[in-house]
Amino acid sequence: MTLVHDRDDATTDHRQQAAPARRDEPATTYDVAATRSAATVVEEYSTSFGWACRLLGPEVRDHVRAVYALVRVADEIVDDIDVELTTEQRGALLDGMEAETAEAVRVGRSTNLVVHAFARTARRFGIGAELTAPFFASMRADLTVTEHDADSFEEYVYGSAEVVGLMCLRVFVDGDDAAYERLAPGARRLGAAFQKVNFLRDLADDVDGRGRTYFPGLDVASFTDADRDALLADVDADLDAAATAVSDLPRNSRLAVRTAHGLFAELSRRLHRTPAATLRTRRVRVPDAVKARIVLAAAAREAAGRVRS
Repeated sequence: MTLVHDRDDATTDHRQQAAPARRDEPATTYDVAATRSAATVVEEYSTSFGWACRLLGPEVRDHVRAVYALVRVADEIVDDIDVELTTEQRGALLDGMEAETAEAVRVGRSTNLVVHAFARTARRFGIGAELTAPFFASMRADLTVTEHDADSFEEYVYGSAEVVGLMCLRVFVDGDDAAYERLAPGARRLGAAFQKVNFLRDLADDVDGRGRTYFPGLDVASFTDADRDALLADVDADLDAAATAVSDLPRNSRLAVRTAHGLFAELSRRLHRTPAATLRTRRVRVPDAVKARIVLAAAAREAAGRVRS
């Protein structure tokens, strides 16, 4: 399956609409509590992302955690099947969170600690509604859309994953608009690759637990190895395109992003080796020992690059 990506035009449009960045504001006790809350969300929900965050420079680490915590909590509103809520109730919670996020970014304060942490980051680095609105739109789609065509799939992936990469990139480049414009296509491709890998990993949960299929035209009941390979060819193309941008990232983020890229490349390789019938029933994971080797390999490559420069 081939997906059409109109990345460059969209990146330019959103760059032009970005909110202006602000200087650092002194952290209060409440700010510190919010930052710690965001870090807790990261550690509880994603081992791999937690590993990658620890490799970020200290000047950006907490801000990236704040981005992830917001999107994670919003995702839980939609997807937590252990909570008995109607679609309407979930939609109301999501609408409330989006409105609270917008207001917090505007005024710099929220009674929700995770929203408050994100708002501080958004105000500091110029993350505005041009990125948050598509994200919440994709989350809202999960409440009612159970199948996608090529257009809705591309729109969903952009809002649910690519904009998250762009938010992180805003943090990494810290106001350097030229760097943002240059690196944004790679950030989007990496976010898309991560999301598509997770769609494949979560195939059983999405279909059986949520009645949802993301890949256009995919008949899960007759999912074949050929289908798997076609989907992963698209993932690998995204990963290859993103890899060219990693080396140009600032030092504050290069090792962490290279590690995350390596983890998902390994997931893609493992998915390639897993029969389609197995993917329908089991989530593929990377063992911690392999993750550690990927971290070490990324660190060695980073060190070698510094010696050459």
